[in-house]
Amino acid sequence: MNQELAFAKKLEEIRKLAKEQGNMLSQEQVEEAFAEIDISKEQLEPVFAYLKSKNIGIGEPIDMEEVLTQEDKDYLAEYLEALTELPVLSEGEKRAYAMAAIAGETNGKLNIINSFLPQVVDIAKLYSGQGVLLEDLIGEGNVALATGVEMLGCLEDPEEIDGMLGKMIMDAMEDYISENSEAKKADMQIVDKVNSISDQAKELAESLQRKISVEELAAETGLDEEEIREAIKFSGNKIEFFE
Repeated sequence: MNQELAFAKKLEEIRKLAKEQGNMLSQEQVEEAFAEIDISKEQLEPVFAYLKSKNIGIGEPIDMEEVLTQEDKDYLAEYLEALTELPVLSEGEKRAYAMAAIAGETNGKLNIINSFLPQVVDIAKLYSGQGVLLEDLIGEGNVALATGVEMLGCLEDPEEIDGMLGKMIMDAMEDYISENSEAKKADMQIVDKVNSISDQAKELAESLQRKISVEELAAETGLDEEEIREAIKFSGNKIEFFE
């Protein structure tokens, strides 16, 4: 494995470890993780900066309340208020319902879902501040939770439920963040392309002192005609320099 791949793998490993530890790592954990691939302390500085950008504290947890937007806080207050209406289960009841859920009993699954909803909120807060709404993260987590309880029959020990459901919820939230990041990146690329073509069209139109055709811009810039037409379409036909 080359150093770039080894670096990326270690970064992913410590990021997941941080989530398991409540969004926190010690400096020693980070240094030990990267010691195997022989990078200097100076090269670790971007790693610490990256972890901070993901709301991961080094040595002490980050106050996630400071990361939440006002919109997130308003939603969270309302959502948590709704959760207070759910019954609080004793440890004995939780274990009984867990065994029932593993056996496939509907009432057991429902009670496992209800008891796990506050944990979905806690996990969602760990992933907040990454360009998506807390409400959406909770929604994705709840879908993963509902899916997960239908798969509990593969377990033998009720003690395994928390680990299995927790992982499914975390994976769902990470996938959602990743998908939305890629979508936003693609959207920005489209916007940049539209702006670039609009600027080039404006320059040519001003030079010729008239509106121009797609073919003329393509000939002048070397751009593909279809690419120009796509940009015009994405702009809602609002690039005014074309005839």
